[in-house]
Amino acid sequence: MTEILLSPGAVTLADWRAIYRGAALRLDPASAPRIAESAAAVERILAKGAPVYGINTGFGKLASVRIDDADLATLQRNIVLSHAAGTGTPSPIPIVRLMMALKLASLAQGASGVRLETIALLEAMLAKGLTPVIPSQGSVGASGDLAPLSHMAAAMIGVGDMYVGERRLSAAEALKEAGLEPLELAAKEGLALLNGTQFSAANALAGLFEAELLFQSALVTGALSTEAAKGSDTPFDARIHELRRHRGQIEVAGALRELMAGSAIRASHREDDPRVQDPYCLRCQPQVMGAALDLLRQAATTLEIEANGVSDNPLIFAGADEALSGGNFHAEPVAFAADMIAMAICEIGSISERRIAMLVDPALSGLPAFLTPQPGLNSGFMIPQVTAAALVSENKQRAYPASVDSIPTSANQEDHVSMAAHGARRLLEMAENAQAVIGIEWLAAAQGCDFHSGLASSEALERARALLRSHVPMLDHDRHFHPDMEAANAMVRNGALVEAAKVALPGVAP
Repeated sequence: MTEILLSPGAVTLADWRAIYRGAALRLDPASAPRIAESAAAVERILAKGAPVYGINTGFGKLASVRIDDADLATLQRNIVLSHAAGTGTPSPIPIVRLMMALKLASLAQGASGVRLETIALLEAMLAKGLTPVIPSQGSVGASGDLAPLSHMAAAMIGVGDMYVGERRLSAAEALKEAGLEPLELAAKEGLALLNGTQFSAANALAGLFEAELLFQSALVTGALSTEAAKGSDTPFDARIHELRRHRGQIEVAGALRELMAGSAIRASHREDDPRVQDPYCLRCQPQVMGAALDLLRQAATTLEIEANGVSDNPLIFAGADEALSGGNFHAEPVAFAADMIAMAICEIGSISERRIAMLVDPALSGLPAFLTPQPGLNSGFMIPQVTAAALVSENKQRAYPASVDSIPTSANQEDHVSMAAHGARRLLEMAENAQAVIGIEWLAAAQGCDFHSGLASSEALERARALLRSHVPMLDHDRHFHPDMEAANAMVRNGALVEAAKVALPGVAP
């Protein structure tokens, strides 16, 4: 298994993707001196006797309440227990692991005042497969993702539940089984663990990575649909796109040309085709998909910066022995990025559904009605197109920007929030919806090409078609359609479709 060396502040998007996909990780040992010095700075700051938010004061609206030195450890435990107030279904384990890795990288930059043993426990939990149960709802994306991260911190002190592989155990039992001791929090540590944007950022990154795979899958099915409808590749001519200058558009057109290169289907109607122009869903793929790619890349830039930053409060500056209160916990950048990803996912699915609708309509595609040899007796792809329309419509409703909303919290002390958490949390389900649409398009496009008897598509698209046909035969008569869809969807979601094409497709890396 791949192991990622986590170098705080310098982790690449590819490394975060690998962690999300299940790669092991270890923290760069070079970060240890910074961590130790930050913890020592907290002790020196406390020795000065002045009130410092979150270290010897209450939290939020209670920041003016001074806490006695004898109660500092209790203060940190109390904030974890009181803030572990999430609700809803548990977050997926890959997202929680990514959240933990993001928190580890943030704390290890030496600006949060936590001890080496606190870092070591978080790293050990990741290494041993101990994943806190994190309710998915309860964060407004400012003052940090307080509730979700509190559930993580609670598990570290032996409270709440954890997954150990597939098993759900009490946190205390899971730690004991792994040979780990529950953490006893020192000054500042509870607040450092639960303050930050790591829950929102983990969900947004997961959404980004799934959107990237969705985008690449849609390039393959879009090219295959163009072949099924005997569409033209002229709209993908490089000269057209160079005049407009958008990078994403240029790269998408290039990918579509490569996917269709050498197609006998395309060659069969290159001359004397009475059609002058194809529908937008074919002709404007570079413009629509290219714009989606540019948007995803902009979101990727934001999220890579966020993943390598420190979003704690207050921040410890060891060189000056200062604790500075600010607002790095406010997840507005993540909220905007999540909204952009949501829009891109929505549009990728939307134009795919239009291609499905075009393929089942003989007036537009020139293919048998609903892609069945005997329409009337058979309904063919009639209802799969309806399913695709339902999924696209659902995604349209979910794509409304989360970042434009705010609601005051903590007795108006925290009076403007980002809503990044639920803006990011919706992305996985949106991506799953759109991936299902792509799966239906793959089935429909392959079926359409089956009607071009004796003519082959390009090598890349024939590989994609052969993969599908190895699991799903041509639909010659109506049969139980759901298993066909499930087979196609699974291969879209696990990346098999993209891998089968064996074409270098553009991605989101900035």
